[in-house]
Amino acid sequence: MATTDYRVVGTRPIRHDGTDKVTGRAKYGGDTDASDLLYAKILRSPHAHAKILSIDTSKAAAHPGVRGVITGKDLPELGAGTIEVGETPSVNAMQMSTNVMARDKALYKGHAVAAVVATSVHIAEEALAEIEVQYEVLPHVMDVRESMEDGAPAILEQQTTTSLGKDTGKKSNIATHTVFEIGDTAKGFADADLVFEREFTTSPTHQGYIEPQSAMVLWNTDDDITIWTSNQGPFGVRTN
Repeated sequence: MATTDYRVVGTRPIRHDGTDKVTGRAKYGGDTDASDLLYAKILRSPHAHAKILSIDTSKAAAHPGVRGVITGKDLPELGAGTIEVGETPSVNAMQMSTNVMARDKALYKGHAVAAVVATSVHIAEEALAEIEVQYEVLPHVMDVRESMEDGAPAILEQQTTTSLGKDTGKKSNIATHTVFEIGDTAKGFADADLVFEREFTTSPTHQGYIEPQSAMVLWNTDDDITIWTSNQGPFGVRTN
């Protein structure tokens, strides 16, 4: 069988960024610094599921050194259509926006409900403690199977289940029901000498980054914006 010699495929090329990374010389988004920076801190929900009755940011906004305070009401309301984002084929724009900062209720413990921007990290933390939030704690479930049962506390009240590409109209915590099949599965089971059925559960996993997630933005007086940010795909970041 004929073989082809490639310059890269099948070889061990030198990774030109390797030396800088293992010696600590590589510069990441978190290493970027500049004068007159502003720093943001996020206030997060202590509850897994709760209505946000009110948010009083007046004390935080008046705190010396604070340049701005925002809540979900300051963000635009997006429609429920899907958009293309990075490596993910499509996402629900409204749900993604709500995940950035809670609107009417917190959907999980740690959900962002307000943000403070100040001249130092310490001032931002002090102002964050002055934000007063009133919650109505709602029932929640901690088991995925319980969350899929009829009558389970609804996380997104307006969400209906899509089954095999069609909206069922049924409101549920189940977003989508999808089946992957290749060939005649019924015949395959019928013709099989042995059929094994097992159930497996596992914890979610995620890769470990070698840099912190960070971003620094320079807004020039001519309205040009320069952004330094950590990312996995520079073209997607540039587009969005």
